[in-house]
Amino acid sequence: MKSIILVGGKGTRLRPLTFETPKQMLPLVGTPMIECVFESLASHGVTEAVLSLGYLPESFIEAYPTNVIAGVKVTYAVEPEPLDTAGAIRFAAEFAGLDETFLVVNGDVLTDLDITRLLAFHRERGAEATIALHPVEDPSRFGVVPTTPEGKVIAFVEKPPRDEAPTNQINAGTYVFEPSVLARIAPEGRVSVERETFPALAADGVLYALADEKYWLDTGTPQAFIKANVDLLKGREHVHEFVGIENGSWIHPSATVDPSAKIINSVIDRDCIVSHNAILIESILMPGAVIQADAKVSSSIIGPGAVVGSSSVLGAICVVGANVHVAPKSELSGDVRLGGV
Repeated sequence: MKSIILVGGKGTRLRPLTFETPKQMLPLVGTPMIECVFESLASHGVTEAVLSLGYLPESFIEAYPTNVIAGVKVTYAVEPEPLDTAGAIRFAAEFAGLDETFLVVNGDVLTDLDITRLLAFHRERGAEATIALHPVEDPSRFGVVPTTPEGKVIAFVEKPPRDEAPTNQINAGTYVFEPSVLARIAPEGRVSVERETFPALAADGVLYALADEKYWLDTGTPQAFIKANVDLLKGREHVHEFVGIENGSWIHPSATVDPSAKIINSVIDRDCIVSHNAILIESILMPGAVIQADAKVSSSIIGPGAVVGSSSVLGAICVVGANVHVAPKSELSGDVRLGGV
């Protein structure tokens, strides 16, 4: 099985962390998110994949110069210009010469979706394209997909008002495509799979969808990124084995943590320093971050090389960019973003 992984977005909701690092390269318990995605795909028989790159493509190419990620052979397809979702799929498929049924996955989604079941459903229905669905409490931020009892898509409603959504089953960002779908995508320019390709397929009666209630999380916001890490710390099963989680936290062997520090459901990556009487609660320290004495950090993300000054209090949700220094005795909370270009 072959797959296209969409990783071209700029990750604006996770800035300033994504000014220099694509969101799919941000770490989940010390492991780049993209590796977790690839390991899940490999467990369902994906042996080759195309990374559809647009933003900071060199980050992926330099990290995996052998063109292999988690045992999956990788082709790098770098968009010459922003092509939107369908345009990116078309470009990546043509670049790699895909000519058989293939999978499309959003690279910032952490999920236990049963891809094998999705593929079997697609073939049983004789579909041209099939969408994986997931139920959510508030569907207004997503593409909503009402279906017939047999799974045929009736409509594709992109980001409807919450009280007008026809269902709470949303597009989960994983699709099965026949090569014939590519002919439906305009050969040049920006084309949206959600707003253009899917509605056209639904109108022709060849678009199907299958609901799956397994774990699913769009990691594209600070809150969701923290939740993804905390869920893994708390023992959520995943194909990847996260070695070294103890007492609900993960501390890289190269990190220095003072014995008086209090660490709760947090990630402390390589070369970090956590000083005397510091407190971390459900927070992520990226490589080289420093938490000085008596500082308290909760539900926040501290970027690479950043320093949180002594006696500071950072509460939900603070995102501190790479190499930013937070002054001692600072008190920050809410959607606080520090750093950038």
